[in-house]
Amino acid sequence: MYIPAAFGEADLTRLHDFIEQHSFGLLVSHVDGLPFATHLPFLLQRTTGPLGTLVGHMARANPQWREAASQTALAIFSGPHAYVSPTWYEAEQVVPTWNYAAVHVYGRVQTIEDESALLGIVQETVRVYEQGMPRPWSFHPSSNFVKRLLGQIVGFRIEIGKIEGKWKLNQNHPVERRKKVVRALQQRGGENARAIAAMMQGMLTGES
Repeated sequence: MYIPAAFGEADLTRLHDFIEQHSFGLLVSHVDGLPFATHLPFLLQRTTGPLGTLVGHMARANPQWREAASQTALAIFSGPHAYVSPTWYEAEQVVPTWNYAAVHVYGRVQTIEDESALLGIVQETVRVYEQGMPRPWSFHPSSNFVKRLLGQIVGFRIEIGKIEGKWKLNQNHPVERRKKVVRALQQRGGENARAIAAMMQGMLTGES
């Protein structure tokens, strides 16, 4: 990922937090010599490996897993994003831009077909994503229904070999311009605009 120095985020805790907050990512590898991507929920094991480990599963019918084990894959996690109008700067010789945050993770893929290991991945996935529900859903691990479903998926583990973050939040502009963008985004409203404004405000607060 192209990351100008002003936009780089290298703090591992912040990068891990971001992955967990935006855990529905994109797994990219090659199938038959061409780029191939699958949209998936990921689990992050922060303390497994020097930089952490990603875990997940995909449909056995998906061709990606068959070749992925011999490759270094890329997992992309995208966060909030918002268009920034040059009129908000109230300055000359400025151009439109787009503010956003993203994390890229690289690592070798290890596929998992063992039934007990697959069950563990599914149980943890359900626990993580159901924990905020009013009545969390659960399942019986020994049921024939679950055993049949486990035969239709393949798990994977990616020990993180490289992780990089890009927080493109107008850091290349003076503080006063950035404050104006924050106000404009807050006034504009919408989930993405408010989230980018909050990230920008947090960064400005940290610099003060």
